[in-house]
Amino acid sequence: MSQPSTEPGPGAPLWTVRMVLGWTSEHFERRKVDSPRLTAEVLLAHALGLDRVRLYIDLDRPLSKEELAAYRRLIERRAAGEPTQYLTGTREFYNRPFRVDARVLIPRPETELLVEAVLRFLPEGAPTRVLDLCTGSGCIAATLAAERPLASVWATDLSPGACEVARANAEVLEVGGRVTVLQGDLFDPVPEGARFDAVVSNPPYVASGEIERLSREVRREPRQALDGGPDGLELIRRVASRARAHLKAGGLLALEIGEGQGEKVLQLLKDAGYVDPRLEKDLSRLDRLAFGKQPAA
Repeated sequence: MSQPSTEPGPGAPLWTVRMVLGWTSEHFERRKVDSPRLTAEVLLAHALGLDRVRLYIDLDRPLSKEELAAYRRLIERRAAGEPTQYLTGTREFYNRPFRVDARVLIPRPETELLVEAVLRFLPEGAPTRVLDLCTGSGCIAATLAAERPLASVWATDLSPGACEVARANAEVLEVGGRVTVLQGDLFDPVPEGARFDAVVSNPPYVASGEIERLSREVRREPRQALDGGPDGLELIRRVASRARAHLKAGGLLALEIGEGQGEKVLQLLKDAGYVDPRLEKDLSRLDRLAFGKQPAA
């Protein structure tokens, strides 16, 4: 089957939803695109302004010239390595849609585990204050605010563009009044003397030398959100060393970490004086989360 043509004429094939999905799935498979059929469906649904269920109801629906042209542009960009989430402009996180673009890291399922752990620590019926460092899309900050209606959440990021995305997501999810996004390096924009019940962060933790070994899709994401320095621990060290000055007594530091970093991060937390430092694994049984508590007195 040749590439879907947008040119009308007596000899032009009538491209239906079924036909373009079949062609695109095969094309993506040849180009080694992850989940070729699912990706084809997500992009076609986006191009047509439908959900994926509707595609299967309308499998024999012919596409217009304009719809084919829009879909072809998405196919070309995805085959060239642009992440699907950037093409659709959205990523679901903790059952909520978040806007994403090339200014922010695409939220991962592993980060949902970090959110769940912090939610277990935060009481449901009491006011709390949380600080989210390296907020990116704001997925952690906005989710915590949505799940804990009495929480006040502060979020910081070095990237002005990321701060814009985080603010927009907080507004869309109707938690903008309780999420304060500040542009700056880690704790620098936080008012002096501010104390929090929890400090949470998904910081850059990929070693600089590993960046070029990542998939072409991941390399399209902001390097600033990936690069954790020579050993991947540069930002984690800085967060761990400074968080105690911003935690209330008994407060929680919660970090997402990289594969193979668990024991080193655990030692960092011990050396910094945190109480009960511990690790949690992700669904692949890899060390993914690290926690420490501020001493109670």
